[in-house]
Amino acid sequence: MKEFFFSIFEILSQLGYIGIALGLMIEVIPSEIVLSYGGYLISSGKIHFWGALISGVIGGTIAQLFLYWIGLYGGRPFLDKYGKFLLIKKSHLDASEQWFQKYGTGVIFTARFVPVIRHAISIPAGISKMPLSTFSIYTMAAMIPWTVLFLLLGIQLGDHWREIKEYAKPVILPIIILAFTSIAIYFLYKKKTVI
Repeated sequence: MKEFFFSIFEILSQLGYIGIALGLMIEVIPSEIVLSYGGYLISSGKIHFWGALISGVIGGTIAQLFLYWIGLYGGRPFLDKYGKFLLIKKSHLDASEQWFQKYGTGVIFTARFVPVIRHAISIPAGISKMPLSTFSIYTMAAMIPWTVLFLLLGIQLGDHWREIKEYAKPVILPIIILAFTSIAIYFLYKKKTVI
């Protein structure tokens, strides 16, 4: 399976910026891998940083919009029936729905930095009919630092971009902690304003 992904990257690399956007829109390929490969393309002089950043933000946002629309138009019954074909696990969907119900719309930004919840959180946003403009703004705002981070890591790794999971671990843990802290602060603020 790993070699299948890497063969896709060979094709996507020939597409440059469009390849990065398409790679992110294919939800089965982790965004960390796509973006670190984009960083490798930058380091090898095939593409430029700003174009890769724009492509990453657009591709990542469009991918989440598809999930949002699935939630909006298909709802939970559709996902319970067909989610497995879209590689959406019921446990991930359950967890993201709980997060969305507990923390509200603000979680759309912070959840982008938490594994498992990151992709599935768009679905309950659609199911709850969260305004598309708000959803898009939060999603794009989260995609910017995520894209920058992995492009920079990919630039540093260069030819070793395939080892991104190992090199990203020390960086990702503080981001996850920061995301959880932000969610807790947002939840406490929201609870205080209701009282």
